[in-house]
Amino acid sequence: MGKATKILFVDHDESILQAAKRFLTQKGYDVIIASTGFAGLSRLQDENDTIDLLVTELIMPEVTGFGLLTLVKRDYPHIPVIVITGWGEIPEKLAKEMKTDIFMKKPFELDKLGGAIEDLLVTKSY
Repeated sequence: MGKATKILFVDHDESILQAAKRFLTQKGYDVIIASTGFAGLSRLQDENDTIDLLVTELIMPEVTGFGLLTLVKRDYPHIPVIVITGWGEIPEKLAKEMKTDIFMKKPFELDKLGGAIEDLLVTKSY
């Protein structure tokens, strides 16, 4: 049995974090959660060699999801990124311009998130 895929999930909404962690853990993923962009950045820097995928909200206090996305695309291009937000068209356009791998609008169904993760991991050959 191989190691579980490790997902870093960053969102300032605690209910989303907990629901996503429960759902993704049941799917067999190793899930690390962070409730601020700064905490997500710290986890990313501490564990970048073992993180297989980043899921991040765009609009957060401290370090935004845009900051995380920029850093990952520059310093850890092997880590695919799913961006989630409920903030409308402008953040979506910016995320796409920044080469996010998948963009999802909130609210989303956890099954759709799971499907997007599976598709992305297969595409990225993990």
